[in-house]
Amino acid sequence: MKFYVWFFACFPLYAFANEDCATMRHVPLDEMELNEVINIGLCRNPRTAAAYASLRSARFTKNSVYSEYLPSVSGHVGANRSHTEHDDWTYTASLSASYLVFDFGKRESDFAQSLATYRAAGFDYDETIQNFIYSIVGAYYSLLNTDADVSAAQSALTVAQTAKDTADKKYSAGVVAKADVYKADTTLASSQLELERAKNNREIAKGTLLTILSFPADENIKIKDMPSSFGSDAESETIDTLIKVAREKRPDLLKAKSQTNAAWHRRNSAFLKNLPSISVTGGVDVNDKTVGGMFDNMSAKVHGSVGISASMPIFTGFLNYYNARSASADWESTKYNEENISNEAMMDVFTAYQNYKTAKTVLKQSETLLKSATESERVTAGMYKVGRATMLDWQTAQSELVNARKQNNSAKYDLFIKRAAVALAIGDIKNGLKENN
Repeated sequence: MKFYVWFFACFPLYAFANEDCATMRHVPLDEMELNEVINIGLCRNPRTAAAYASLRSARFTKNSVYSEYLPSVSGHVGANRSHTEHDDWTYTASLSASYLVFDFGKRESDFAQSLATYRAAGFDYDETIQNFIYSIVGAYYSLLNTDADVSAAQSALTVAQTAKDTADKKYSAGVVAKADVYKADTTLASSQLELERAKNNREIAKGTLLTILSFPADENIKIKDMPSSFGSDAESETIDTLIKVAREKRPDLLKAKSQTNAAWHRRNSAFLKNLPSISVTGGVDVNDKTVGGMFDNMSAKVHGSVGISASMPIFTGFLNYYNARSASADWESTKYNEENISNEAMMDVFTAYQNYKTAKTVLKQSETLLKSATESERVTAGMYKVGRATMLDWQTAQSELVNARKQNNSAKYDLFIKRAAVALAIGDIKNGLKENN
């Protein structure tokens, strides 16, 4: 299995070695970057811990198949008393061993099947890790987005308050009608409402991130507003290159291939059960008899044996026949499932790539819109103060500025999420994490 699977297979050992991380009751007080948040999440989240336990279970199941390459040894002891006039006791002890010499490759098929199943479990664990990282990325940038919306709402409230103060002064000077004051009051109240909504959305986003990290949702967390490098290698790649990478790295594709391989060996094993097997056997037994409670060494008898045996099922009620047919049908099913997963994965890559390209365009447009709206609001505010624009004009400019700021915030953090979605689609999120570490 490739290195990146083993990296994440071993990661929980590193993470849980940090006792503070696994047992901490409260969120760290320091401001954290995205990688720090991800490391805490991987350390604490029960979903990844359960996936790792499943991987360990698959490893032990694989190791159990080695027993077929080793001899089997069994022992027996017993004591019997016959109800005669002498009250004889008979003691027996035996030791027997057998070793499978040849079975037409069934052991090899069983081991190959177990190994492929273990690899599939490793890729399943890898997929769980990547999906979990992606959920943290989304929650992280959603919190930053809502925090930016709060800042934008506070700025809008400041502008609305300035408009209100300006309208009051102009009305007191008899320059404008009372309607301007009412309009300014309406804008101010609306801005206050938007600020409260933005704060509420931020609390929800914060609670979502804390829940993913397995902390109480009512705690506080500080995160840094900095772009992630996840998916950075994919930014300049063509769709054909991304698809090629996905075929090599995407864990659900690799898991499907391993499952198909396991089904193929399982089919072979079911067929080979109909063939004979050859084993070497040996044993030794001791029989000792005492008479009247007295131990007589001369009564002990030792027997030994060694031999070779062959066995072959002749009639099992069609059990082996139907098991072989069932395994063959299961192999065909996994082949079609692998093909279906491959098609869906390629569509995921294509969709994520197109969404990312669109997100980049939307960000550029939102930056242009924000720049224009900011300048428009500034000019309109100045014109209103000198009587060359109405309060309605200023309200409109303020509303456009608020919307432009929200769209820019959304476009900025949506681009980061879409970029991570491309990395997830090609199975490369974890490599971005390793690079950042």
